Amino acid sequence: MSRKYKIRDQEKLYFVTFTIVEWIDLFTRRDYRDIFLDSLKFCQKNKGLDLCAFCIMSSHVHLIIGRNGDLILEDLIRDIKKFTSVKFLEAIKILPDESRREFLLRHFGNAGRRNLNNSNFQIWQQHSHPIELNTEDKIRRCLNYIHQNPVAAGIVLSPEDYLYSSASNYAELPDKLIDVILIG
Repeated sequence: MSRKYKIRDQEKLYFVTFTIVEWIDLFTRRDYRDIFLDSLKFCQKNKGLDLCAFCIMSSHVHLIIGRNGDLILEDLIRDIKKFTSVKFLEAIKILPDESRREFLLRHFGNAGRRNLNNSNFQIWQQHSHPIELNTEDKIRRCLNYIHQNPVAAGIVLSPEDYLYSSASNYAELPDKLIDVILIG
């Protein structure tokens, strides 16, 4: 891993991106988005995850995270990715309306076989490219980037209209999918 993308200070906030292998649009189904959100909620409650911002796009997720417990950030990231990978595979195999089942299993299986760190399937790309948010300007820019992502993709006109983002939290709207720690 490059020196640029390492978590050096466990007490800082980090901007991270989790990307599905081959940029496959896994999150077009609510089931998979909900699995990811449930994992974040569990880690907030039980593992010391400080979630400050998020946006779930069709093939990737952006987060601003920190920690408040014993687990280091690398372990939190590992646990989220590992748990969600298992749950995604289970869902792909059993969801009756999953029309892409064979496609997804074939691509995730091929990715897993190509990666020496996996034995069967790989859903997430290996690296999360953590960027330390050590200035107010970096925090502001990353928050803006995360919340503007669905706008830039042409999905919504206003960031707070995108359901699977923390923009509604920052706009102080009543309906939120998950609690976040407001920053910036």
